[in-house]
Amino acid sequence: MKKLTKEDISPEVFDLYDDYAHNKIDRRGFIEKLGIYAVAGVTVPALLSFMSPNYKDTMTVLFDDDRIDSNYINYDSPKGGGSIKGLLSIPANTKGKVPGVVVVHENRGLNPYIEDVGRRTAVDGFISLAPDALTPLGGYPGNDDDGRTMQRKRDRNEMLEDFIAAYNYVKNHKDCNGKVGVVGFCFGGWISNMMAVRVPDLGAAVPYYGRQPNDEEAALVKAPLLLQYGELDKRVNAGWKAFETILKKNNIEHQAHFYPNANHGFHNNTTPRFKRDAAELSWKRTIAFFKKHLS
Repeated sequence: MKKLTKEDISPEVFDLYDDYAHNKIDRRGFIEKLGIYAVAGVTVPALLSFMSPNYKDTMTVLFDDDRIDSNYINYDSPKGGGSIKGLLSIPANTKGKVPGVVVVHENRGLNPYIEDVGRRTAVDGFISLAPDALTPLGGYPGNDDDGRTMQRKRDRNEMLEDFIAAYNYVKNHKDCNGKVGVVGFCFGGWISNMMAVRVPDLGAAVPYYGRQPNDEEAALVKAPLLLQYGELDKRVNAGWKAFETILKKNNIEHQAHFYPNANHGFHNNTTPRFKRDAAELSWKRTIAFFKKHLS
């Protein structure tokens, strides 16, 4: 059987996977509906394998990369989950204090992709902390399916407190210059937006395909925003215009980019939703935005 490519997959499969990844259908329903697209020698197991994340061959910065010092730590989150585990990555051989970035995972805990993003952020010159909001439940379980199930058991506002506590940890780190931003993906995009609402001195926020705050919350935003969206992500994009209206009304610095032919999750290089040109350009913009506002 030939190796599947994106061109072999109906666009509806990506929408179906989005529904599954965001708990609109369960795994059984997802597999059953995949059968509709199992044609011309493309089997359901092959589709399922193709759509699942590949963590083995996709890491871009290894844990022991000599450009960074990366270790797991625990920090206090009094209003959230108590003690939260996170991956703390610091640029090696830094001279003086450097800015910090909180890296927020999707709706499945601190998986290898988000750990890799945390290490990439440190390679680019920032102290990064990538927390695991699943810590109170035992931590990321080793696969995304169980991670999604676990994360549904936590209150999202308590998890927001965990990431606000991470912001405070990084801000007060001995090697931090006191300026901290946040970048997050999917659920983490919502957290990034909400940290801009809740943290008055947040240096910058970069939400990737994150659900927007409501009008009342949006009016409280002070931090500059760089908003990254996939053109094909109709579900999340539907909330943009209302958010944009509030940001403009309050003269909040913001940039919004809609990447052509990109799906929700386009930055995640472990799944077929990954779109390399959009991911690379958006990350280049992310780092430049942080350097502008946090240095």
